[in-house]
Amino acid sequence: MQIPTFLLLASSYLLGSIPFGLLISRTQGVDIRTKGSGNIGATNVFRMVGKKWGLLCFFFDFLKGLISAWIFPILWLSAADLQAHPNLPLLAGAFAIIGHNFPVWLKFKGGKGIATSAGVIVAVAPWCILVAAIVWGSCMVISRIVSLSSILAATAIAVSTWFLPPASPVIDGILTALGLIAIYRHRANIQRLLKGEEHRFGKKKANAEQ
Repeated sequence: MQIPTFLLLASSYLLGSIPFGLLISRTQGVDIRTKGSGNIGATNVFRMVGKKWGLLCFFFDFLKGLISAWIFPILWLSAADLQAHPNLPLLAGAFAIIGHNFPVWLKFKGGKGIATSAGVIVAVAPWCILVAAIVWGSCMVISRIVSLSSILAATAIAVSTWFLPPASPVIDGILTALGLIAIYRHRANIQRLLKGEEHRFGKKKANAEQ
C-alpha cells in the first residue's frame, strides 16, 4: 500500500473513532455509556442529555464521514491518484464508519454509524442520501421511531444506489454493504420492534434506547 493511501485510510479511521457522543455527554456530567441504550450515538445523547447536545453530536459524527470522504482525499492524494483510483474517497469514508462503530479508544464498542454514513454518502452519492432522507423523514412522521426510520433509510440506500448516479459497481457494492452493516448494528432494535417495545420519539421513558 502506498504511503498516501495508508495515511488516507488511517486518518479516516482515527477521525471516525473520535467518540463525540461520549465527549459531549461528559461535558454535561453524564457518561452516555451508562444511560439509556448505552450507545454513544446522537439518538441516545439526544434522549439522555438533551436535544441540542444530540444535534451537536449528530453534526460532528456527520462531519467525520464528510471530511473523510471529501477533504482527506484532497489532502492526502494527488489529482492523478484520484483519477486512477476514483473509489478511494468512498473507501476512506468506509474506514471512518468502521472507526465510529469500532473505536480503538473504547475497546471497539462504538455507535451504529448512521450520522457518519450520511456524511460519507453526501460526499460520494448525494442522490442516495436524498432518497434516504425522504424515507427517514416519512417514517418518523408516521411511526416516531428513530431506529425504524434509520433501518428503512439504510435499506433505501442499499437499494437505490443501484439505480442512481454515480454508476459504479464498486460504489454500489460498498454502499449496499454499508447499508446492511447499519441494519445489522440495529439488531437489538429490530428485536424490540418485533416485540412492540421500541421507544417512540417524544414519549418519555427512563430507559429509552437507541
